[in-house]
Amino acid sequence: MSFEVKDRDLAARIGILHTRMGDVETPCLMPVINPVKNMIPPCELKEKFGYRMIITNSYLILKHFGEERPDVHRLTGFDGPIMTDSGAYQLLRYGGVDTDPREIVEFQERIRSDIGVILDVPTGGFAARNDAIKTVEETLRRAEESTSFREDRTMLWAGPVQGGRHLDLVEWSAKKMGELDYDIHPLGSPVQIMEEYDYVPLVDMIVAAKRNLPPERPLHLFGAGHPMMLSIAVALGCDLFDSAAYALFAKDDRYMTMTRTLRLEDMTELPCRCPVCTGTDLEALSGMPKRDREQLLARHNLYVTMEEVRAIKQAIREGALWEHLEVRCRAHPRLYDAFRRLALHSRHLERQDPLVGRKGKGIFLYDSCSLARPEVLRHRIRIIERYQRPQEKDVALLLPNPPERPFNKSTLSERIMEGIKGSKRVHICFYGEPFGIVPSELAETYPLSQYESAVECGTDLVKEMEKFIAVNAYRKAVVLRNGSRIKVKNAIISDTFEEACNEVLSDASTA
Repeated sequence: MSFEVKDRDLAARIGILHTRMGDVETPCLMPVINPVKNMIPPCELKEKFGYRMIITNSYLILKHFGEERPDVHRLTGFDGPIMTDSGAYQLLRYGGVDTDPREIVEFQERIRSDIGVILDVPTGGFAARNDAIKTVEETLRRAEESTSFREDRTMLWAGPVQGGRHLDLVEWSAKKMGELDYDIHPLGSPVQIMEEYDYVPLVDMIVAAKRNLPPERPLHLFGAGHPMMLSIAVALGCDLFDSAAYALFAKDDRYMTMTRTLRLEDMTELPCRCPVCTGTDLEALSGMPKRDREQLLARHNLYVTMEEVRAIKQAIREGALWEHLEVRCRAHPRLYDAFRRLALHSRHLERQDPLVGRKGKGIFLYDSCSLARPEVLRHRIRIIERYQRPQEKDVALLLPNPPERPFNKSTLSERIMEGIKGSKRVHICFYGEPFGIVPSELAETYPLSQYESAVECGTDLVKEMEKFIAVNAYRKAVVLRNGSRIKVKNAIISDTFEEACNEVLSDASTA
């Protein structure tokens, strides 16, 4: 196995990718470097910035050096693992490349790449369906054929998933590619989509691929490198990223932050505390020769991107990635749309999320979007599908969530216990957001009392109450209404505390 999972949160993993040049911890972002000319010496990427793996383009090396076939580590001066792309991006951008699938596979072996990529056929972000089908079919054909070209068994290979915005094609591509002998699976064609800030289809594409790939293989999101969108991609299950944004933005005098990109001409401060921003000021930076300014901006962009990668890892280890998402995804309206899209994939996230992982910390819930988080969804599903009431308690009394927690030790709970005179047949439950129905005997279990919430009552709560009453076959159910004019089928609605107590006592033995 080349990949080992160490920690999880949502669908995110902290893992160890084993390569012949050493282990790499994921999530991992690989800076894209030019094999011939670089703004930042590749050796500094590891020593000064903390990037443990880089990616470069084997096709450009082939075109520049040809039969010389230099060792890619000596060529770049980078002594860690190196991934090499095959030239497929040039195929997408320029319409063709001067190589073939066999030549580029054999060339990547000869230059001692640690992770190679086959010469796939990118779908692109706007391909029509018939064209997309052709790219998937040809990529799969090349992927299967390329397995016979390999000779170096110490090298890892990446089999890209294509299909673009056509989710059924992404699923088909992922399933078929997952059946082949590959170690890593890049998701192809996201760059054009990300350039348009069109993050909603990107969410769908990632989930479609993730659901159909072998879970033991890392998922690589091609071309993703802006700090503000990394967390949602990681949360959905992406393990590897690559980006040249740090250098491309610098050439255009653009300055990255965690939540946006600023143009140098519009800035009045350097808001970062990285070595670049503490070692100069805005006036000096703006007045530098262009080459010097580009290099410093590229360095800043590398620092801020690595800071976000580390923050994401810390959040995963704490079990607090959702809270991190809540903050980051409000950086841009399109990103917030993608965050809201998680509700469509909430069951996928719930299945991937570990049952235990928050190390005793409470959870924060901000609005209706927060109800898609796994801890909430898991309880609301299981309370209907798995819970069974105590056998002797066949009269349900459903109370609105009291302000104190745990609910079963609240003032309301104490008043009810006194009001029903300790009837052994009355089953006290609480209802409200965020967890729906909370039986009193579960009120102290995590996370039913370990949360802070600003979520208002949802529209599905009445349906949940009706299902809960039906599946537990209560002989009688009484609901204490809390201001709202709710109607619950097969339940008696009480508007006052006294009415509720009288209703349950009229039909419940105190024996």
